[in-house]
Amino acid sequence: MQEGKIPVKELIHSALDARKMSYAPYSGYAVGAALLTDGGKVYQGVNIENASYGATNCAERTAFFKAVSEGERSFKAIAIVGGLSGEEPVDYAYPCGVCRQVMQEFTDNDFCVIVAKSVSDYQLYKLDELLPYGFGGKSIR
Repeated sequence: MQEGKIPVKELIHSALDARKMSYAPYSGYAVGAALLTDGGKVYQGVNIENASYGATNCAERTAFFKAVSEGERSFKAIAIVGGLSGEEPVDYAYPCGVCRQVMQEFTDNDFCVIVAKSVSDYQLYKLDELLPYGFGGKSIR
């Protein structure tokens, strides 16, 4: 993966900033995401919990749904940060399976997933490393 083509540190900053707006009164686990389009626009997302847990939405899907609802369809990367509310992240926050499936729907195998604890402590993955043998639109055509 070529880090130079993706503004990794800027995306992490954006995800950390978004995380401050998380709504996590039940788990106390705040997540922020920053999704980069092919055109260079960034969409932020946060996890939004609900007393009916099934109605909860993850930060990654919030970012994707915001972008798609505004007509975006091509994406380069997403940065994800998470940890206990009010504290700095101490572990990497990997996307859940549902979020990986949403990423599969709107990206290709070269899509970059950045999981970070901070601007200086992060890991880069291609989506197909996190979702090998993923099922997408090409699978049913």
